Formats: sequence, structure tokens, C-alpha cells
Amino acid sequence: MAESSDKPEEATEAMETPPSVPVITDEERELAGKALLQFESGKYDAALNTISRLEESRPNDHKVLHNRAVVEFHKSNCTKTDELRQRLQTVCSQLGIKVNDLDGLEDVDNGVLYYNQAVVRFHTRQFQEATSMLEKLFQFIEPLEETLARKICMVLIDLYLLTYQAEKALHMVSYFDKMLFDPPSTGKSKEGAQDKDKDKEKDKTPESGGTPAAAKETSVETVSPNEEFRPLLHQYKARCCLLAKSIKACKREIKAVINTQGMTSTTIFLKANFEYLRHNYRKAVKLLSSIPDAPRMIELGEWIPVMFYNNLGCIHFYMKKYNLGSFYFKKAMQENDNRAQQLPKREPGQVLSGRPLHTLATNKHYELLYNAGIQLLHAGRPLAAFDCLIESVQVYHSNPRLWLRIAECCIAANQETPEEESKGIPSKKQMSSQGVVGSGFHRKLVVMSPSQKVNKFTPNGQSSAIPVANLEFASICLKNAAMVLPEEPGAKDAGNAGHAGTGVQLGGHGLDSGDMFDGSLLGDSGCVAAPPGFPLKPLEAASLRCSVLACSAYVSLGLGDNVTALHHAQTLLTQPSLSGSLKFLGHLYAAEALISLDQVSEAIQHLNPDNVSDVSVSIPGTVDTTAEKGKGSDEGEERESQAVHSQYYPHSLQSAKATLMFNLASAHCLRSEFEKAKKCLHQAASLIPPNEIPPQAIMLGVYLELQSGNTKLALQIIKKNQLIPLMKGNDSNAPLPTSSTPPTTLTRAKQKPRK
Repeated sequence: MAESSDKPEEATEAMETPPSVPVITDEERELAGKALLQFESGKYDAALNTISRLEESRPNDHKVLHNRAVVEFHKSNCTKTDELRQRLQTVCSQLGIKVNDLDGLEDVDNGVLYYNQAVVRFHTRQFQEATSMLEKLFQFIEPLEETLARKICMVLIDLYLLTYQAEKALHMVSYFDKMLFDPPSTGKSKEGAQDKDKDKEKDKTPESGGTPAAAKETSVETVSPNEEFRPLLHQYKARCCLLAKSIKACKREIKAVINTQGMTSTTIFLKANFEYLRHNYRKAVKLLSSIPDAPRMIELGEWIPVMFYNNLGCIHFYMKKYNLGSFYFKKAMQENDNRAQQLPKREPGQVLSGRPLHTLATNKHYELLYNAGIQLLHAGRPLAAFDCLIESVQVYHSNPRLWLRIAECCIAANQETPEEESKGIPSKKQMSSQGVVGSGFHRKLVVMSPSQKVNKFTPNGQSSAIPVANLEFASICLKNAAMVLPEEPGAKDAGNAGHAGTGVQLGGHGLDSGDMFDGSLLGDSGCVAAPPGFPLKPLEAASLRCSVLACSAYVSLGLGDNVTALHHAQTLLTQPSLSGSLKFLGHLYAAEALISLDQVSEAIQHLNPDNVSDVSVSIPGTVDTTAEKGKGSDEGEERESQAVHSQYYPHSLQSAKATLMFNLASAHCLRSEFEKAKKCLHQAASLIPPNEIPPQAIMLGVYLELQSGNTKLALQIIKKNQLIPLMKGNDSNAPLPTSSTPPTTLTRAKQKPRK
């Protein structure tokens, strides 16, 4: 059997063991053994001739039909995948077997048939079906031939790693270890020749995933004692530890891999991912830069340049160098497209045939688009991010996190830049008069008044379902995200919450753009599939639901649907796993919706500063798991959490309370409670530095002074561009403004993508 290092890209199990039933004659047994030897030596034409002679005497033997299908598949250089699937299904139908319903194994030799069916699904990314089939076959592993049992274990380990099930993978690795080096005293009887085709190792990278985007050099040997499996066993253990973020255990296993295998491509990728998890990003980049060329990897469909640039992009994402990371993702997509063009074209009318089986799922186009979209969104380029993510959602449509990211692109694309805002709302530099009208007693000072915001991308007579970066499409995306999430928030303790929604993992092994994509990638029980990233644990899913509700409230307010916005905001405030920052947004959005609905009294209750006790982005009940991550880890986690704060979030609790009080002052103005409004306004101004007071608050101060008849004080506020402490006005005879509508300071806090 040919061992590879990192990815068992198991090709179909070769010919079945020659039948040992009593009815077989000595001549037929001799022909079967001869066909097996010819197959193993690569003489496929001779093997087919021998099988044809067997078919003359055993025309209805399902094992002969199975072996002919396997030999012809290998004769075609493993390119006739559609024909192989059809023939394997014919054999199953002849035996009355349902591959998805394995209740028992009447004939031990039929295990090869189930295995081959699972291998085809493995290469076509139907991981859930392949896992289900092999788990059922694993229940009858004891009577199976030893080599076949080893292959079943290896493919199951890789399937568990690909579906982010670290505990199951570790359990299977432990069983595999005992099978190789601590077999039971009553060994299995091994009769008959072993049927084997090539065991190629398939790419096991985590983007977005559990292990580094690694390609491993394979060493193929026809005869291999169990000791040859030890490097592969250490690789599996290291990858499981990386997936589980068990840094100490991973360090030990990587040392074992280096001692047994040296610094190969596989080892370097593993070690780079280890340093990445420890937040030693520069060291990870240095390791990746030392990866040697591995021509054998290209033969197996593993493209090191693609994984190299993808991993650099992921590392620079966490270094907060988003534009540089976008450059590396672009390079990765270019390398991927170049390699994809070199692959043979599929046969006309066939879904899979035309390309070798192990290359069917090597195109990482959509996975790279996903990573690039997240990177561009953080780089402040929402329109470019929207184009990437809207294309990747064709494959990852079951990912609620992706739908939220698309909605955030739409929101960011419709937010006004500081330059655009200055055109509608006066900045502090523009608070001086814009002109003078009249003369003498009728002389009036003109200041810039806020203009109504316009949705820049609203289509004219166009369906809102058409992908355009506007708030209407954002509303649809948020509905999709809410629909994909489970109805009830996870009540069980999810343990490590991880980084909910970054969308980028080192070397993320996203699902391919292949035709046979299986979107149901569930990890451990209770998790929500979010390909190509980690499944969402119950606590992460609850946190994501809160983010969806907050965005939904913001979008509804932007669309003028105040009733729906109020419903979303109230639902958000009832969520059990609600961070302090989202609680702040929930009260702010609810207050704005209530004021628009002329329910000012209810809005004032939401604007009470006591409603907000913190503005952190951490989820209540999150377990701190950084203690095991090694030196420097806690500092790195703190940097990542601080990165979530942006110019749209209050940077401190005092700033959040000031924002609520500014809006509370505006609400009191609407009820003509000007003294209360003044008090709230100046209390809010005392909580933050003068340079952080928003221009809307200064405009409100001018309005309040004019309503009180303090025209001189109002002029001083305009000239100094800052609020002036309370004082008695002495110009009570000054005319009041003709307008009775105060300039509202209610502003929707703009939500930045959360980690």
C-alpha cells in the first residue's frame, strides 16, 4: 500500500480478494490469483484478459464484475469515474445492497465494495455520505482483511479532520495506533491476496480549517511494515491537536514528525500552522517561505503555490495587513486558475469522467473567493468584497455566516464616508456660518442643515432579489442567514467559542467548486455547518444570531420599516448570549424606531444610560481557553478582540453612555422638555473629551439655546464650535426660530464585521 503523508486521497480499492467459497475450482482460483498479480504490476490489459476467462465460467459472479470495473478504471488512468460509479451501483443492485443502509455484512469480501463507494464520494467532496458509509463498515472491521481495515481507518481519520470533528479523529487515530503497534492476541486470519491500487494522500488543509494548508510529499512503497506508518500516525496526531487547538500536545507531535520524517513540505506546513496558532506570525511566514518544491505533489493534485499564497493571506489577515493579504489571495487565485487550465477537460456529457479521480476536487476557486471577500471587507472595500462573496455563496449557500458577511458588504457600501457625511451634516470645522441673510433687525445667520440620506444603490423598478449592494438585498441576505440558523439558540455550554465569523482559517480547506459538493458538513453534534470554515458551536450560533438581528434592525431602519426594525431590536434584547456592544445597539435601534413611530415615552426608557453596563464584544459565558496556547498567546487574543472596535463603535463605556444621553436629549426636545434636554446634553458632553462631541450635538445645543431665547449664547456655540456650560440667558426678547422641529441626534451605530 502506498502511504502518503498528509492527505489520504484513497483511490478505489483494487480487486477483491479471490473468492474462497467452496464452489470455486482450483483453475478459477489460479486465474483469480494471476489476475491480481497482473493488476498489482500494472498490466491491466493482461489482467482484463484473465478476468474475461473467469467470466466465461462465472458470468454472474459479482466479485468478477467488480474486479473488471476496477481494472478498467485503472486502465483509463482513473479518469472513467462516471462509468465506475455506474458499474459499482450495478453490482450493488445485483446483490440487493443499499450502500447507504448497511445493517450487516453477510460476506466479508463485500467490504471492498462499500469501501470503493466511499472513496469515490470522498474525492467528490460528498463527505457526509462517505463518513456514514465508512462508519457503518467500521462496525464490522474485525473480520476484514488487515490492509483494507487500515485504509478504512485512514480515510475515516481524514474525513473527520475535513469535517472538523477533532474528538472523533483522535479516537480513530488511537484505534489505528493500537491496530498497527498493539494488535490483539487473537489476530485476524489473513487469507487470499491483498487487492491494492494506489493509496494517494489527499490534501488536508484547514480556511479556513483544522490543519495548515499543507501538501505532503508521499513515499510510495509496495511492501511496508507497520513501522512505516509511524510518521503518518504522528502527522494525524499533530493535525488533530491543531484542529483542537491543543498547543502543548501539538508541539510534541510535530517534534515527532520532524524526527521521523525531517523538514519535508508536510512538516513545514504543520509547523507553520502551529506558529500561526501561537500568534507567531512572522515565524510562520518565514517557515512557509522555506517550503521546497515537491513535484510529486502536483501529480497527486496538490498545488503548493496555491496553498502557500492562501496561507500568507490568512496570516496577514490576523496581522491586520488587509490590503497585503488581499494581494496574496489574488496571487493564490491566479495560481489556482493556471493549474485548473492545465487539467484535462471533462468528457462531453459526463459529470466526472475525463479527469483523474484525485484531481476532481483540487480546484479551490470558491474557497479562495470566500477568503478574499472577507479580507476585502476588512480592508474597507465592500463592493469588491461583495463581488467575491456573492460568487462564493453559489457553493456555500448553507453558511449563515457568509450571508451575514454579504449583508455587511451592502451596509458598508451604503454608509457615507466622512467626506460624504460632511456634505450633509456639518463637521466641527464647518459649524461656522454658511452665509448671512437680510440686514439689520432681520439679519440672520445661516448654518448648514442636515440633508436626508439617500440609498446610493437603490434600483429603479428592479427586483430587490437581484444581487446589488443595496439595503434591499441586505435584508434578503439577513433573512437567509436567520433561516439557516437553528430556531432555538443553543442552550448547552459550547465551551470554546473561538472566533465567530472571521471566515478565514489558516489554509482553510474549503469545499471545492466541483459538481458533487455536499453542503452538509456537520461537525460535532449540535453544531451548525458553515463551510468552508469551522462548524458553528451552539454558543457561536447564538452569538451569530445576535449579529444578524442587529444588522436586520439597522437595515430596516435604513429602509424606513420602523415596525420591523423595532421587532428585530426587541428580539435582540431578549437574546441570552448578548454581548455588551450589541445590547447597546439594540437599545439605540429600538429607541430610533419608537421615535419614528411617535412613541417617545417608550423610546426614553431605551435611552436610559443605566441600560448599558459594558461595551465589550465578548460573549457572556465564554470559557477562556488561552491558558494552554503558550507564551504570548493571551496578548495576541487581546489584540484580536480589540481589533473589533472601529470608529462606529463606542470605544469606552463612558462614550456609549454619552451617545445614549445625546439621543435622550433629542427625545426630550421632541416632547418640548428643553430643560431636561439641556441637562442631558451637558451631562453627555462632560463624559467625553470636547473633540469627540459629534456635530449633531452642537447643533442640538444651538437649537436649545434659541428655544430658550439665548441668541448670544447660540452664536458663541456656533463660533467656538463647542458646547458652552449652562448659563442664564439675558436676551429674552430675541426672536425664536420659525421651525419647531429640533435637529435630532439619533444616529444608527454602524456595525463593523465582528470576529
